[in-house]
Amino acid sequence: MKASAFTPRRLKLALIALPMALGLIYYTVIASDRYTSESMIAVQSALVSSSGAGAISLGTGAGLLGWQDTLYVMDYVHSVTLAQELDKRLKLREHFEQPRADIFYRLWPSTSAEWFFKYFRARVELEFSDVNGLLTIRTQGFDPEMAEKLNRAILDSAERFVNEFSHRIAAEQMQFSKGEYDAAALKWQAAKARLVEFQTVNKILDPIAQSSAASALTAELQATVARLEADLKSKLAFMQPDAPQIVTLKQQVAANRSQLDAEKARTTSGVSGDRLGTLNTQYQELLLNATIAEDQYKAANGALEAARLEAARKLKSLVIVEAPIKAQSAEYPRRIYNLLTLLALCAILYSVVRLIVATIQEHQD
Repeated sequence: MKASAFTPRRLKLALIALPMALGLIYYTVIASDRYTSESMIAVQSALVSSSGAGAISLGTGAGLLGWQDTLYVMDYVHSVTLAQELDKRLKLREHFEQPRADIFYRLWPSTSAEWFFKYFRARVELEFSDVNGLLTIRTQGFDPEMAEKLNRAILDSAERFVNEFSHRIAAEQMQFSKGEYDAAALKWQAAKARLVEFQTVNKILDPIAQSSAASALTAELQATVARLEADLKSKLAFMQPDAPQIVTLKQQVAANRSQLDAEKARTTSGVSGDRLGTLNTQYQELLLNATIAEDQYKAANGALEAARLEAARKLKSLVIVEAPIKAQSAEYPRRIYNLLTLLALCAILYSVVRLIVATIQEHQD
């Protein structure tokens, strides 16, 4: 075909008039109205502070962690799980598969599950703000009632997701800390029971204290015997051996020496197997085990309290900043905007083609 066949009039008809006529027919006769409902949410975490005596003060706050939780909610809203749940609750397929002339935005019957999930994500628009951490949920429907119902159903499911997620994490952490605390408490109780059993069987309260007392008594008896023997020697230098004072001193020396020997025998004798030194060693081992178990119990108790505070801090709530409402007019399709955009594109295309045709004609001449 010669370039001369592409006259400006024909180009305008083909590139501007015809597309505009088709677009006008589509947007006025075929295109289905699509209504939207919009909501705005955020996830807030509890701010926990200890006010003393084991009390907990709760508040609310947001931050980077709250923003991460909001992003989790964003992924959940576009998840396959939620799409399946909402399809059962609201019969989404039935609504979007209604026979309509608008073949571009309807959901064709008997489509695959994968295509339905893509269609669902296209009808649920999400916008996350990096400035304030708010998530905007915009749902579409072929009638305002469905758009609002879909948005409210998403909010209900998102709130349940946040609650279950935060409570599950807090419960798991508390369960682990409680298990460690219970184990430490049992260990401490067992160590104390063995210590009490040792004291009961051996009929001794504190071998360490008794050993110290026995050592002090032995030292005192040794000092007394030494003093009496020195006194006896000094008096034998000028008194007769049968003098009453000499006899009395000899009796005192003998009595104290006998008591000293008895004390030494009681603390070192191994006949009955309950020597004070052996009991002392056993008691120190049991006491050490009980002390270690008590320290572990105190540490586990502190860890449990910290876990309780941390679990309370991890409790989150979904804050609805803007609740969805029923639309009064259809937001899509934007007929005037789309027709003007189509006109601008057709004009650009016409200019390009007209320039190409003019160039060809110039070379032919």
